[in-house]
Amino acid sequence: MKVVFLGTPEFSVPALKRISQIPYIQLSAVVCNRDKPVGRKKVLTPPPVKVFAEQNGVPVLQYDRIRTEGVEDIKSLAPDIMITCAFGQILSKEILDIPKLGVYNIHASLLPKYRGASPIHYAILNGEKETGITIMKTDVGIDTGDILLQRSLKIGDDETCGELFTRLSELGADCIEIALDMIKSGNINLKKQDEKGASYTKMIKKEDSLIDFNASAESVVNFVRAYNPSPVAYTFYHGEPFKVYKARISDVKGEPGKVVKSDGRLIIGCGDGSVELLRVCKAGGKIMDVQDFLRGNKIAEGESFNI
Repeated sequence: MKVVFLGTPEFSVPALKRISQIPYIQLSAVVCNRDKPVGRKKVLTPPPVKVFAEQNGVPVLQYDRIRTEGVEDIKSLAPDIMITCAFGQILSKEILDIPKLGVYNIHASLLPKYRGASPIHYAILNGEKETGITIMKTDVGIDTGDILLQRSLKIGDDETCGELFTRLSELGADCIEIALDMIKSGNINLKKQDEKGASYTKMIKKEDSLIDFNASAESVVNFVRAYNPSPVAYTFYHGEPFKVYKARISDVKGEPGKVVKSDGRLIIGCGDGSVELLRVCKAGGKIMDVQDFLRGNKIAEGESFNI
């Protein structure tokens, strides 16, 4: 079975690796976005799937816009099937019609809930207790295609987005191997999505990660979890960005955004109580546990964050 794999970030690598190990699969090419400048020094950096592909002798194709740049290349490969995983580009009907067995997507939610670009972030932001992987036959909509299979997993109470990314990426690898076996054997029973349960997620941007201490304590803690490790939840202290990597609900009452306690613990008021900040980083500083941070940084009770 000739496969073309489309993906870009680290999340895609476990699935790509698993597909490359299946005996009946011929991995014809890996398609990803172009190399991008990364970090303060803007070092041109290849996508993780490109690194894996080149290490394993798989041809790589890179496009900013596959709909206009890549159609003829994909046609020339004549794949039996195409697999997408966090590719980040919408495929045209012309591309979807190329593989005779279709295009299948590895999506990190239990569709139709959390379609779109950021399903893992949103699951944590909304306090979900469960999420999972959906293998879907791609159509021209955004994550609207028929479902081949789904597998769920529980979200840990303190689990961060980064931790959940890792677990879901491994589950995605398990699911695509099962799905390919089903497709190869012809054991396919596709199920249409229930549009009544559909929800959409947007692309996460840095400006989305500003903490609102007027929200409930539970919402603030979920917010911190959802934006760890990127783009990292933050507030302002004395006009400078102040990042928060870990927090928990506190039972102390407080005014939203005001410091309630700072004697070895840093507790900030919220809309319905307070949160205790556990791991933080001030502008230009290092990530630190709060106890260590407070030894070298004086914060007075009654001071305000987000100003």
